[in-house]
Amino acid sequence: MTDITWNTLVTLWDRQQSAYIASREARFDALMDILALQFDDAFSLLELGCGPGSLTRRILQRFPAVHVTAVDVDPVMLAIARETLLPFGDRVRILSADLATPDWQQKMVGARPEAIVSSTALHWLMPDRQHALHGEIHRMLADNGVFLNADHQRFNPADLHKKAISERHDAQTQQRAWAHGAVGWEAWFTLAKEIEDIARLIPAREAVFAGRPVPPPTTVAFQLASLSQAGFSETGTLWQLMDDYLIAGWK
Repeated sequence: MTDITWNTLVTLWDRQQSAYIASREARFDALMDILALQFDDAFSLLELGCGPGSLTRRILQRFPAVHVTAVDVDPVMLAIARETLLPFGDRVRILSADLATPDWQQKMVGARPEAIVSSTALHWLMPDRQHALHGEIHRMLADNGVFLNADHQRFNPADLHKKAISERHDAQTQQRAWAHGAVGWEAWFTLAKEIEDIARLIPAREAVFAGRPVPPPTTVAFQLASLSQAGFSETGTLWQLMDDYLIAGWK
């Protein structure tokens, strides 16, 4: 056994995710810069697919008056988020909700959020469910609110050069990360299970994800068209590196 702590897990998570997402911090900074430019210091925010609270913590640190509701379906990730976000007290509310079904909306109470954000999460939903979710997000947002989605958007097979360059870039990013000691997903999860509270959650986690289909990749064109059809008055990409995007929709 190694001496693994909750905070160590999040640190290792950040390094692992930066192997899979080149310039991840720049993508986070772009997302938070947009929030800072659109809102005053105090606003309400809903994060979809919060994972272990990695982006959540950055938002709470940057915006001392913001209140965040963070949702995820993975019991392991929720346990880590609850532990690592404890210092922020009642500024953050962490909820278990499954974005794969419209029932997640029933968990949302109180005033409509002025911002809804997500990072590297929604691509795990089937495309038809992503489109339905865009409509649910639009209805849930406060007037003049913004939805920001930071995620992979893959290129079409016809985009041969862009696709090949992005794939080579992904491979190089991962090789550099592994060479500097980052651990991959499987190794990270093995370390996480050394914490007894997490090990006890493994059966529940397996039950949550049993039988879920693997969604096909989507393109940025799909995302923008879906947001427009869902009712967003303006959409666009505000940050891009290869096949990683920050997509916005304004209500």
